[in-house]
Amino acid sequence: MLPSTSRGLSAIALIGVLAATAGCGSDNAVRGNERLPVPADLECPPGSLSGSGSSAQENAMQVWIAGYQTACEDSRVYYDAIGSGGGRSQFVDGAVAFAGSDAALDPEEAADAAPRCHGSEAINLPAYVVPIAVVFHLEGVDSLNMTPETIARVFAGEITFWDDPAIAASNPGTDLPHDRITPVSRSDESGTTENFTAYLSAAAADAWPYEASGQWPVPAVEAAQGNSGVAQALEGGDGTIGYVEASHVGSLSTVRVGVGDEFVAPDPEAAAAVVAASPQRPGGSEHDHALELDYATTEPGTYPVVLVSYEVACLRYADAAEAERVTGFLRYVLSEEGQRAASEETGSAPLPESTLADLRASLDAIGAA
Repeated sequence: MLPSTSRGLSAIALIGVLAATAGCGSDNAVRGNERLPVPADLECPPGSLSGSGSSAQENAMQVWIAGYQTACEDSRVYYDAIGSGGGRSQFVDGAVAFAGSDAALDPEEAADAAPRCHGSEAINLPAYVVPIAVVFHLEGVDSLNMTPETIARVFAGEITFWDDPAIAASNPGTDLPHDRITPVSRSDESGTTENFTAYLSAAAADAWPYEASGQWPVPAVEAAQGNSGVAQALEGGDGTIGYVEASHVGSLSTVRVGVGDEFVAPDPEAAAAVVAASPQRPGGSEHDHALELDYATTEPGTYPVVLVSYEVACLRYADAAEAERVTGFLRYVLSEEGQRAASEETGSAPLPESTLADLRASLDAIGAA
C-alpha cells in the first residue's frame, strides 16, 4: 500500500490520479486538475510490482506511481517507505522486486543479493537528488547560520543551549534564547542518516569522530522513524533540531550551512553541483552507478549535505514478465518527464539527460535468468 504522508500528494489528489486514467503511451497523465508528463514511448507491462525502502523518496515515489499508473491502467506499483535499510534487506531476501535506498549497496550486501538476482549482480541506479536540510523549531528564530563543526557538536551533544557562543558567533544580531537544544535523530536504519553522518565525518572530522552509518551513532536524545516522523517530532516540540530530506521541511526553519567562506541554504541546484562533480564509486561494473560524493567540498555555491537516492534492481529476474515490470516502471522514473514531475512536487534536482541516458542503457541490460 502507498504510505501516508502529510507533505506529499493528498489522498484526494491520489484518488484523482488513479481515477483519471489515460492510455498507455499517452503524452500526459492527469493528477487532479494538473497534467503529469509521460514519455510518448512509455511501455506498460501489466501486473503488480512491489518495492520498499527509502522514506526520503516517499514523496517522489508517490508522484512516480501516480504518473505511471495513470498512463498504464493495467499496471500497479506498491512501495512501502520503511527506510533504506529495511528496503535493502527486503530486496536481498527477495520480498520485493526493487529497493529505494539513500545509500548504494555495499560489497557485502551486493554479494548477499546474488542468489536473489539469479547469479547476476544488483545494480544501483541514482534516481533522486535532493538536499538534506538541517531543520529546527525555535520560537522567534526563523533561520540560522552554522558551520559544519557547530552542527557536529550540536548533534554530538557537546553544544546543549541555543545561545552557545559557537552558534551566536555565526548569527550576530539574532536574539538566541537560553533554551536547551533537543536533537532529533532517526530511530530506524536510514540512508538519510548515513548521508548526514558521512557529511559530518568528512566536513567536521575533529568534532565528529564517528564513521558514516545508517544507524545513529550516539545515544539519542529523541528519535523518530522515517523522515516524516522526524519532521513531526520537530514540529511538536520547541528547541528541537534534526535532519530531513528537503521535501519534508514543511513549515520548519532551516540552517544555512557553512561552505568555505559563505553560508548556503538547502537548494536543489547547489546539491546537484556536488553530484555533478562526483565520480562513480571505484570498483563498480559497467551497469552499476553508485557515486562517491565529496561531502567536504568548499566550492562556492555548493550545498554538500546532499542525498542521492538509488533504485536497486537485479540484472536478472526470475522471468521476463517480472523484468519487464521492473524496467517499465523505472523507465518512467528515469525519464526526463518523470524527473521533472518529481522535481515540481518535491524540489529535487532533475538528473541531466546525459546521466539519464546512461541509466536507461543499464535498464536495457536487465532481463530474465
